[in-house]
Amino acid sequence: MKKHNYEITVAWTGNEGNGTQNYTSYNRNHTITANHKYGEIKGSSDPSFLGDKTKYNPEDLFLSSLSSCHMLWYLHLCSTHKIVVNSYVDNAIGTMEETKDGSGKFTGVTLQPKVTITDAKMLEKANELHKQANKMCFIANSCNFKIDHKPNITVS
Repeated sequence: MKKHNYEITVAWTGNEGNGTQNYTSYNRNHTITANHKYGEIKGSSDPSFLGDKTKYNPEDLFLSSLSSCHMLWYLHLCSTHKIVVNSYVDNAIGTMEETKDGSGKFTGVTLQPKVTITDAKMLEKANELHKQANKMCFIANSCNFKIDHKPNITVS
């Protein structure tokens, strides 16, 4: 079996002079970088946890990882089944629930890809391939909650 290793650097940029003296003495801003990538992702925490709403939070990035992994597998499967996709946009939604101790976890995600294909005869197969993409997706295989799919496939 092949192994793939990934390296990422997360650097906190939110020290406002007093470090983490108390819960409100620092901001949650940080950068995410990796070698040989175009630049940095500016992150923070969710505004519910005193984060900057203009920056991506870990939950946003998690949901985008799941959505993009599914999309990439779906496009691959369509290409191998001779289905021509002209557009793909997913408006994914996820639910995270907090527990009494302040921790939390995602309890569900729904991917809602809007896909345009060129051949009406391939509509049924194009819909079926979402199930296969979910089985192949590395991120989905790492989750312990249900991932629903509500594809909307049209022909143009």
